[in-house]
Amino acid sequence: MNNALRPRLSMLSCVAIALILLLHGASWAQEASTALAPEKARQFLDLLSDPEVKAWLETRIPPAREGPETSVVDTLSGWGAKIRDRVGSFVAGIPRVPEEVANASSVISRDVNSGRPGLVLGILAVLIAVGFGAEWLVRRALARPGSATSQADAAQAILFETTGLLSFTIASAGAFMTLEWPALLRRIILTLLLAFIAFRVVRAAARLFLEFGGNASEAYDGPRPLFENQTSTSFWLWRASLIAGFLFFGWAIASFMPGIGFSKEVAGLAAFLFGLGILAIAIDVTWHRPGSRGSLPKRSLLTLFLVVLWVVWIAGLIGVLWIGIFALVLPATVRGVAAAAHALVGRSKRSGAIGVIIDVLVVRGAAALVIAGAVAWLAYIWRIRAAQFAGNETAGFLITGLLNAIIILLVADLLWQVSKALIEYRMSLAPTDVSGADQLARAGRLRTLLPIFRNTLAVFIVAVAVLTILSGLGVQIAPLIAGAGIFGVAIGFGSQTLVKDILSGVFFMLDDAFRVGEYIQSGSYKGTVESFSLRSVRLRHHRGPVYTVPFSELGAIQNMSRDWVMEKMTVNVTYDSNVELARKLIKKIGQELAADPEFAANTLEPLKMQGIDSFGDFAIVLRMKLTTKPGTQFGIKRNAYMMIKKAFDENGIKIAFPTVHVEGGSEGAAAAHHIIQKMQADAAAAAE
Repeated sequence: MNNALRPRLSMLSCVAIALILLLHGASWAQEASTALAPEKARQFLDLLSDPEVKAWLETRIPPAREGPETSVVDTLSGWGAKIRDRVGSFVAGIPRVPEEVANASSVISRDVNSGRPGLVLGILAVLIAVGFGAEWLVRRALARPGSATSQADAAQAILFETTGLLSFTIASAGAFMTLEWPALLRRIILTLLLAFIAFRVVRAAARLFLEFGGNASEAYDGPRPLFENQTSTSFWLWRASLIAGFLFFGWAIASFMPGIGFSKEVAGLAAFLFGLGILAIAIDVTWHRPGSRGSLPKRSLLTLFLVVLWVVWIAGLIGVLWIGIFALVLPATVRGVAAAAHALVGRSKRSGAIGVIIDVLVVRGAAALVIAGAVAWLAYIWRIRAAQFAGNETAGFLITGLLNAIIILLVADLLWQVSKALIEYRMSLAPTDVSGADQLARAGRLRTLLPIFRNTLAVFIVAVAVLTILSGLGVQIAPLIAGAGIFGVAIGFGSQTLVKDILSGVFFMLDDAFRVGEYIQSGSYKGTVESFSLRSVRLRHHRGPVYTVPFSELGAIQNMSRDWVMEKMTVNVTYDSNVELARKLIKKIGQELAADPEFAANTLEPLKMQGIDSFGDFAIVLRMKLTTKPGTQFGIKRNAYMMIKKAFDENGIKIAFPTVHVEGGSEGAAAAHHIIQKMQADAAAAAE
């Protein structure tokens, strides 16, 4: 190497790490260029481009070495060390409590109360009183005396409670914000006020949940309470209030303790005690809640789960803690919110498709919002704890992808529920809801096609959701889609019968060959069409058996339920009958049937005689004709035969039937019989 370069290289040795990063494309080059003068920056970059400088730096700077991989045992050991350290800090803070309490008392007296004892509590009481006064005025203005939750209307009760809490929050917080306060006093009062507001919100939500969270009945009869007896309601409301009080006021006290002279260890000890209180309440709920007798294993496991959550909190694993909390309370919360939302829209439920959409959006949307809120909070917590994944980008990426996947599944579920509810509503419309033959045919066609469309839509939504989730997890879906196409072609060649069934069904639907509820016949299969799948049709025979026939095996179809049916009928009369009188009687019977309210709507052309069909061996065959709506001809035909029989008997017209005349006992017959027997005997003798 040239000796002239050595002084310059020695000047650059202090920034060797930065140079190596620059050689590998790091972003520090921009920062260095903006900090230096343009001329010096140009010289600096020219020097870096010198191959000799690059080679020398690569020999002088050792390559970076990757740290050892962290195993599960190391992770568990780290958690154990964290727990021991935190518990040790709590224990170490116990002897310092009296001294720090005395110091904090002097700080509060000097810097917060300004020598006036009880100033903080007095100001907080005044703010709470202002908030309650504003809430009382709003409740009075809304003309809702008494407790809102005692009313039967869940929607108004929830709106009433929400408005009252908002008025309390705005009035109390607004009164606090309008005045100037010392910094420490401002922080303490605002923290306690926020804790009190959060406590009231949780208590109100718990009360509304207990009042309106019961499962709705099939016929809506107003909101129902979660529990039938008041003892259970009071138990859960009291325990929920205790947990909320420990949680929010514990957070408030622990958060401003360092500001009034407490050390970090003593503040952590206070938080530890509040956590113990919450754990004790949760265990008490587990073992003493109403209706928990006889479930010892379940209560024991739940107690163990609560203890594990508390240990996780002690270890500082906040993300894991919230996952455990949501796993414990989220299912019941989602069910309660859905029931409350159903009660909310129950009284003002609209009819028709709009009502179906609103019902699904409110009920399913409310539950989805709860889950989405939990997912958003987890994402916020995990991003705060992102330092844990500083050296592991894959873990952080997977966590973000999983959280996004939950949101995608929620959106897909909401779309599917809305679509399915609309399809089921449209299918549930009775044929009487439409008028006219064209509209009736259109309704039948929709009832036939909608199940197929519903199944196709379900497959489409699932496929799009899965592909979106995989894309969010970093999977390249373009090759996957291409591979799926090739795989589909291969499956198509290998499953020609299945493809033939599906395509045949598509063409049957396009031709409108049959619909749900119609009676068809194809070869040896006949029956009423009950339902479809992608490859087959389900036929119910009139005697009860069910045929599941692939579309490709149907072939030519006889549809016996379209437009009209012409029924041909015959009756045999004796040769001495008055045919003209029979014609008049049949015509009169047809007119009577057409005027009968039971058959009038289904009779298109009344029964009439077309004439003599043929002269039989024993009777004159009379042919009649009747035109009705499909499927109704059988009842009219049976009644017509009964009326014809009665009318013919009354008018002396005899219905002919075949007879056999047998004669016996004469001398000629006996002689013939004797001759036949003799001939048979002679034939038998000759054969021998």
